[in-house]
Amino acid sequence: MPIAVGAALAAKIYKRGQASVCFFGDGASNQGTLHEAINMASIWDLPCVFVCENNGYAETTAPCYSTNVENIADRAAAYNIPGVVVDGQNVLEVYQAASEAMQRARSGEGPTLIEAKTYRYYGHFEGDGMTYRSKEEVAHYRERDPLINFADKIAPTVQITAEDMSTIDARVDQRMQQAIAFAQSSPLPQPEDCLTDVYINY
Repeated sequence: MPIAVGAALAAKIYKRGQASVCFFGDGASNQGTLHEAINMASIWDLPCVFVCENNGYAETTAPCYSTNVENIADRAAAYNIPGVVVDGQNVLEVYQAASEAMQRARSGEGPTLIEAKTYRYYGHFEGDGMTYRSKEEVAHYRERDPLINFADKIAPTVQITAEDMSTIDARVDQRMQQAIAFAQSSPLPQPEDCLTDVYINY
């Protein structure tokens, strides 16, 4: 979170026309570092977009047990910035909200807090028994899978065939495997890399 704010500050000072994006979960929305980061970004009108991926569980705890607001985005009012709630299962809705927030940030209007209400199909960790939710709940959200629903929605519009979709899926899978192989074969960063792009000279 502080790194995203630091990058946004550098972009503003150097007038790069860039914006940074900070992704966090509903559990992190209760951490002090997040509120410090949003507060600083708000005070300085930094080009930063804060995106809460609210998947319904902070490890195993539902937000209703740890957050006394209906929407995490409601907290944006405390920092005098826009708070936007979107259906995180709807690709087009997320795209629209993100586009508007990025435009706002790049035009010098400051940060935005977006809350994307989505879902996590699997456990929080390997071996998670997921006893805190029902199989019916998981099945309900799988029916609203964003990738499948998006494909079903755009296919008739752009006249894309099932074969085309399979080709795209295969291409994406290949690129993912290449990225994994690159990451696994890359050397570990050096300790001094922690200081790269952290400080600037005025």
